[in-house]
Amino acid sequence: MLASLRGILIAAIFSITIIMVTIPIVFFALLRLIPIPAWQHMLNPCLDACANFWIWVNNAQQNWLLPTRLEIEGVGNLDPKEWYMLVANHQAWADILIVVRTFGTRIPGVKFFFKRSLLWVPVLGLALWGLDFPSMSRHSKAAIARDPSLKGRDLERTRKACARFRHHPVTIINFLEGTRFTSEKHQQQGAVYRHLLMPKAGGLAFALNAMDGQLHQLLDVTIHYEGGIPSYWDYVRGNVKTIRVQVRQLPIPADLLGDYEGDPAFRARFQQWVNTLWQQKDETIEILSQRQ
Repeated sequence: MLASLRGILIAAIFSITIIMVTIPIVFFALLRLIPIPAWQHMLNPCLDACANFWIWVNNAQQNWLLPTRLEIEGVGNLDPKEWYMLVANHQAWADILIVVRTFGTRIPGVKFFFKRSLLWVPVLGLALWGLDFPSMSRHSKAAIARDPSLKGRDLERTRKACARFRHHPVTIINFLEGTRFTSEKHQQQGAVYRHLLMPKAGGLAFALNAMDGQLHQLLDVTIHYEGGIPSYWDYVRGNVKTIRVQVRQLPIPADLLGDYEGDPAFRARFQQWVNTLWQQKDETIEILSQRQ
């Protein structure tokens, strides 16, 4: 009973704070529609302040109300005025909450690509739109075959989003697996890694190139849930005993910027770099899973 009440309380605070911050977010976002670049740039700190308030409140309530122990390693000196690319393994709905708890406001405002259908979720969709999170439709191969004009549409959205991000420090979050880890998906892919799905290198390569060298710090985040991957309800009820997070700050070499689609040699080199990163992450999860 106590765990259920805790879960209801945390979920309620999440919902209330989203509503609270969405009102000023939409207000400032509408003002930013005025096509004057200096005016638009001036409003970005106001939007960041709204997002940081949400982060502070929800980090505080998780720290106060949840018995979950968060063990974090590797977070060194961070600069909220720097641009970061953050990559992480993806297992649960709680992943983004854990990332935000790990870094708080020590990094600039996080941006991640979300499914376009979320724009129609009441309140949440408005907040995502107002904070300039880029949306993706992820058309299937069959849909593209029926309508070839769909091909490249998401890449164009990525290009436009990254163009906006160049004017204001951001942290772009990329879950390279593209979907949450499950045993079924793992087996379908041939279980190349012990704890991970295959990474999708193309989106990362395109984002780095679209940012034109402005992203030169990579935050490699590895998350491990002790006792197995939880549902969102498991997490907010406090059923997760320990969550281990390891962070590595890595440079993004200049030779990782290139034409992923048109240059086969660059594509092979970039895929090798991502595969090496993922192999190291898989080994890290194995080590974290053996800790008591």
